[in-house]
Amino acid sequence: DLLWKYRFYLKREKKALIKFLKCINWEIESGTSAEVKQALDIMVQWTPMDVEDALELLTPAFKHPTVRRYAITRLNQAPDDDLLLYLLQLVQALKYESFDSILNKDKEILKSIDDNACDQMSESTSVSDKMTSSQHGSIEGRHTPASLLDEAPPSVFPVDTGSSSIVSDISITRSSDLQTVPSDLASFLIQRACRNSNLANYLYWFLSIECEPQDISRKQDDRVRAMYVAVKETFMKTLHDNHFNIYKNLKEQQFLIDELVNLVQKVTKESGNRQRKIEKFQSLLANWDSSSNFKFINFSPRPLPLNPEIYVKGILPQKATLFKSALMPSKMTFMTVDNREYVAIFKHGDDLRQDQLILQMITLMDKLLQKEKVDLKLTPYRVLATSSKHGLVQFIDSVTVAEVLKTDGTIQNFFRKHHPDENGPNGIAREVMDTYIRSCAGYCVITYILGVGDRHLDNLLLTTSGKLFHIDFGYILGRDPKPLPPPMKLSKEMVEGMGGIQSEFYNEFKKQCYTAFLHLRRHANVMLNLFSLMIDASVPDIALEPDKAVKKVEDNLQLGLSDEEAVQHLQQLLDISVSAVMPAVM
Repeated sequence: DLLWKYRFYLKREKKALIKFLKCINWEIESGTSAEVKQALDIMVQWTPMDVEDALELLTPAFKHPTVRRYAITRLNQAPDDDLLLYLLQLVQALKYESFDSILNKDKEILKSIDDNACDQMSESTSVSDKMTSSQHGSIEGRHTPASLLDEAPPSVFPVDTGSSSIVSDISITRSSDLQTVPSDLASFLIQRACRNSNLANYLYWFLSIECEPQDISRKQDDRVRAMYVAVKETFMKTLHDNHFNIYKNLKEQQFLIDELVNLVQKVTKESGNRQRKIEKFQSLLANWDSSSNFKFINFSPRPLPLNPEIYVKGILPQKATLFKSALMPSKMTFMTVDNREYVAIFKHGDDLRQDQLILQMITLMDKLLQKEKVDLKLTPYRVLATSSKHGLVQFIDSVTVAEVLKTDGTIQNFFRKHHPDENGPNGIAREVMDTYIRSCAGYCVITYILGVGDRHLDNLLLTTSGKLFHIDFGYILGRDPKPLPPPMKLSKEMVEGMGGIQSEFYNEFKKQCYTAFLHLRRHANVMLNLFSLMIDASVPDIALEPDKAVKKVEDNLQLGLSDEEAVQHLQQLLDISVSAVMPAVM
């Protein structure tokens, strides 16, 4: 009531807009009440909210089309690099859009991309036509089955209950942005992706995984899948007719991944030990027999799906190997067009979407900290799920802490071996120790906020330059296979690597932890909004308790505490963790 009473005064405060919109009853008569009309009118007069705050307007809590369209006008202000950070969640947010609207936007999307091209294509078949016609095939071929589009009539999709007259009146009289920016999220994403090949790359793969045929373990609504198939169809058609080079690159990427899957499946069937399988792997790479004459050792250049800024032209068979694990992930060295090597891991039989989410959040937190001039020497390596059953991971030259202890005895011995310095602390180059301290602090705070579990010395890695980082995020949001794990992922060996709890480096480590925690708390909104958009994603540890996922992150951030109280809270957690009964088990 107070927000409504003081709405005209509050509209100068951009942070108040989201609170104001939450106090409106949007369910009254399909959004045509006087209150709703006035709220929409005031919304576009309000001081524009920040882009990261606008993400909340795309959650299922806000269904009115004009409110969601306003969010898109704010997203339109984001540079491509920021949009990339949010893209995973924006693709998930399509589930909360009006499906009817999406399915009938083909012509509008084409027009928003290129008016001239759209004029030439006015007779093209729209996606909505494909939904009801059985005469047309899919331009995606076997990757995007047209049969689903043919079988799903528009009537199965929920009707957009918003008042079109309200949208029209406001867009014309109050906001030029609402006129020029696409009116739905799918159109917006396609428009921006067609302008930036990196965005196009990730949009393609994020959509592709949602278009997969359902299995028992994935209970996604058939209507949702049909919507994603339609969006992908429209996206690829737009690229084909207006940006053919991007379209061609994506098709060639898909072909490369399909061939890799075929190769790995043949290696898996090979009898014998790991060495026998490695030999088979290398042999197949060198002498791949394909009906299309495709050769792994030398193929036409294409962007690597994992990092589209890198163009690759072949794989070096002699450097290929398999890791020692049940699924035996493949380590491959790609040759780039400028004759450099790029090493990546191809995992088959593994769903990488949870790892992909956590690495996205680590990347985001790193950028947030860097903006605050805080460099914690993080290693946000790249992860891309190319399917629910396989994906790519960037390889970072490093050694597990378990291996370091086995070969060198201690972490400090490892650093001394690679970066000795007689004048440095304990005979180690000071910059290496500084990097180690900062990276330990960064990952301690981040893994605490995200509730990462199942930490042990085999999924903690070290680089020779001093960076410590985590891999394998099979347990998040407080889940852990071990009973009563310590709250902060800090082992005895890590502390000894700093010189012990009485050392200057351990004190510096704690200071860096406090600094990181306070800065990240100030950006809590964007992190919580991104998690809110993932509650219906097929991420195992979110799917277990989707209604509690956001609350778990929020609880760890302790937003009800002052900065001083938050530091005291973190200090207590560090003390508990260091004095844990079994400090080697995290």
